[in-house]
Amino acid sequence: MSSRPLIGVSTYLEAGVRWGVWELEAALLPTEYPRLIRRAGGLAAMLPPDAPEHAAAAVARLDAVVIAGGPDVDPARYGAGRDPRTGPPAPERDAWELALIDAALASGVPLLGICRGMQLLNVALGGTLVQHLDGHVERVGTFGTHLVEPVPGTRYASVVPEGTAVPTHHHQAVERLGRGLVPSAYAGDGTVEAVELPGDGWVLGVQWHPEMDRDLRVMRALVEAAGAAEGAGAAS
Repeated sequence: MSSRPLIGVSTYLEAGVRWGVWELEAALLPTEYPRLIRRAGGLAAMLPPDAPEHAAAAVARLDAVVIAGGPDVDPARYGAGRDPRTGPPAPERDAWELALIDAALASGVPLLGICRGMQLLNVALGGTLVQHLDGHVERVGTFGTHLVEPVPGTRYASVVPEGTAVPTHHHQAVERLGRGLVPSAYAGDGTVEAVELPGDGWVLGVQWHPEMDRDLRVMRALVEAAGAAEGAGAAS
């Protein structure tokens, strides 16, 4: 039986996490991420923040990388002042995930950015973010739903060709696109909901949270790309 592609997923780093009698700093990942990867045919590995210089070695051991959702990207990363509605910075996570993105892009390892992950992909390529959108978070701590429409001819449209209602929770979005990125889906108000890098590599970012949905198509496409890359590497 063929092996499952190994999909690395970045994690949260949180202080004061309690379980049992313990209260410690912990690297956390909502179980929906590995559950979705497993359902899509992959094997998940957690990537807690580490020194950025180790990112290339970590990515070299993986078949694909997922940059998970999470806190707002530090606006200093894209040369902007802080809006009062922007959340506190997560410098260790920003540095680690930017290094993971750079390593995946440099090595051709398939890459999926989810919510914050899409925003950070855009920043990694020189883009900027809108720091606050009114009306995109219906209630803090719960996921809303809205329709996204694919852009015909894009990789995303080849995976999900029709307009789809997706689970969403975000108040920031892409402003100026990063180098080489193209929009591949929009919300009804014109917000960019997916971006990708055209070409032979597999690089996609989505603004919503596929791990909170039953639709496997986006993650399955990543796992299939990871499997194809793994097979090509074994054959060379």
